[in-house]
Amino acid sequence: MNLKLNGKIALVTGAGRKKSIGTAICRQLAGQGADIFFTYWQDHDGMESEKWPDRLCSEIQSLGVKCRHLELDLADPNAPDRLLDAVVENLGLPSILVNNAAHSTRDGFMALDAKTLDDHYYVNVRATCLLSVEFARRLQQAKQNWGRIINLISGQGQGPMPGELAYVASKGAIEAFTLTLSAELAPLGITVNAVNPGPTDTGWMTEEIKEQLRPQFLMGRIGLPEDAARLIGFLASDQAGWITGQTIHSEGGFLRK
Repeated sequence: MNLKLNGKIALVTGAGRKKSIGTAICRQLAGQGADIFFTYWQDHDGMESEKWPDRLCSEIQSLGVKCRHLELDLADPNAPDRLLDAVVENLGLPSILVNNAAHSTRDGFMALDAKTLDDHYYVNVRATCLLSVEFARRLQQAKQNWGRIINLISGQGQGPMPGELAYVASKGAIEAFTLTLSAELAPLGITVNAVNPGPTDTGWMTEEIKEQLRPQFLMGRIGLPEDAARLIGFLASDQAGWITGQTIHSEGGFLRK
């Protein structure tokens, strides 16, 4: 199966930590031959080192592709245009967009308020929607008939996620957005899909949480960032050109209680 992406430019949001889905996606797409532009936001990512973006960039470049990065607060309404301008200036017009960055805090019905909802909306919904449509507009203006948009969602449609009301509301909005945007962009040769990676060990899981979750994975282990990245690498390739408007639940047979 040919998954090569040579000559493609991929924009990946949210790659600010060593053990993250965003970082794994950058590595995966670079390994398939794509040039990479990634974003991070230090205040949110809590990066292990301020030098981490440069280190990831060097690692990706060692694979024989180009790489650039930008620290960007996606809660800024002007961020999507600024980001795409930066990609074009540094690498060229991207044809692969992975909306991976997300805002997530605990809430629950007793704690939920307007600010919590707004903070989730700004990053998870508004930034994803505006970045996706501007990405597509630029491809259309350039008369390119090939593009990939891949949105990271969660398991909000698979079962309840108590204590995460704002998060599930925002991710549910993106799942709905994915389906309708895919219909609008299909005639342009741009596919739009969503991926739910399920519970993934990106550094937030304590050993206690892992022990609680492990029996719920029928595959016998906790999900890893690389699991999601491999699926996204496939969806970004020519081999997935007939797949659009889909939400793919890649959870290792995770059973919700």
